[in-house]
Amino acid sequence: MKRLIAAIALTASAWAGAQTTPPATLADTEVVFQQHCAACHGADRLGGMGPALLPESLERLKPDALRDVLRNGRAATQMPGFADQLPAATLDQLATWLRTAPAVVPHWQAADIRASRVVHHAPGSLPDRPVFQADAGNLFLVVESGSHHLSVLDGDKLVPIHRFQTRFALHGGPKFSRDGRYVFVASRDGWISKFDLWNLKLVAEIRVGLNTRNVAVSDDGKWVMAGNTLPQTMVLLHADDLSLERVYPVTGANAKASRVSAVYDAAPRASFIAALRDIPEVWEIPYATLEPRAIKLDDVLDDFFFDQPYRHILGASRSGGGQVIDIDAGRKVADLALSGMPHLGSGITWQRNGRDVMASPNLKQGALSVIDMGTWKTVATIATNGPGFFIRSHEATPYAWTDAMMSPRRDTLQIIDKQTLAVVGSVTPSPGRTAAHVEFTRDGRYALVSLMEQDGAIVVYDAATFREVKRLPMDRPVGKYNVFNKTTRSSGTSH
Repeated sequence: MKRLIAAIALTASAWAGAQTTPPATLADTEVVFQQHCAACHGADRLGGMGPALLPESLERLKPDALRDVLRNGRAATQMPGFADQLPAATLDQLATWLRTAPAVVPHWQAADIRASRVVHHAPGSLPDRPVFQADAGNLFLVVESGSHHLSVLDGDKLVPIHRFQTRFALHGGPKFSRDGRYVFVASRDGWISKFDLWNLKLVAEIRVGLNTRNVAVSDDGKWVMAGNTLPQTMVLLHADDLSLERVYPVTGANAKASRVSAVYDAAPRASFIAALRDIPEVWEIPYATLEPRAIKLDDVLDDFFFDQPYRHILGASRSGGGQVIDIDAGRKVADLALSGMPHLGSGITWQRNGRDVMASPNLKQGALSVIDMGTWKTVATIATNGPGFFIRSHEATPYAWTDAMMSPRRDTLQIIDKQTLAVVGSVTPSPGRTAAHVEFTRDGRYALVSLMEQDGAIVVYDAATFREVKRLPMDRPVGKYNVFNKTTRSSGTSH
């Protein structure tokens, strides 16, 4: 409360009578920050009541969007607008300054992590049964990035039953405990939050870094692993109360430090798998030993995909192309003939003509690559409306749905027959507005699409007829995640 009062006082009084000229130097811009922003965002820009304001934490916010927030504030938060207090030129210079790295590289170490932890409900203190009547396995979590909330949907009735406030800019997708009771989410600026979906409660939070890629949960329910880009670490937490177990400095055999591209749970292997952005290695960390095993590669991996047995990784880098890594053998076993920028992390698999195939969208080209999982050869390239981010399906449907959200045709999703590989239909939820990220209900009957706009919606389609069933208003819903599909590792969705 004292910090909030201080922030309000600063906002109301700072620069009174001295607001007609913009700051002339970098030092002057920093003074503006300290007077108007530091009370909430920290004098070191590492965050406080508000999120961190570092280049890494702002990279998903477009320049015009950042300037708009500085001028007009952010709805449903304590972030005020400064258009009536500071000249436009001053706010523009502040926006530019926020995207520059601090003069001193910020650190976030074990002591900082431990000091940040907040436990709202101790392990075992909440009832071991849902407080609602809905099927707990057919819940959806919807990430509403516009106002930083998680909405909980009943997947049978297709209605919201609860809404959580979250930290700023969730990233990497929610991860569930095996029974679906608990969900763990990571924010861009390093906060890991644990929610009890049965009791609809936030139970614990901890800040593991200053810029975090994603979080993974061990299948045995004991561990949570987070991967950071700042600092260059991975952080292991106890899943029950988010207490810190270990910080792993991410350095390669040549002592070079690296950011983490992504970390995932490999449940059939009883281990975590992490791809590193700056050194050509993949790390496997078994639950049993918690000691990293490094697999050396020909190229770095920006994202990757597991085959269903979790024996192989299919990975790609931003430079294009891909490689197949046999995790057991600890080496690359094949190259993937892929062009553009394949988004293997959003790939899915299915059986076609008695063989397992995998399909991946492409961030640079209007194409879906279909790969034979036995020969690692590309068996088809399906032309799409443009570069896309997601492809999704379900075991109970003969179709796969893909978007073109990186293109002018971002408003339309195409529907592909998984056997003929022909485009057999399309849906356009709202002409001219971004539509992406399909997720199916537990039984595969309905396909839920995100209309990714500030006044957006979850649009529900009949998965057999492609007809709209209903739409639920949402604030920029960037993704939605079905508990059953995720916890059973459905081949039609990412894990």
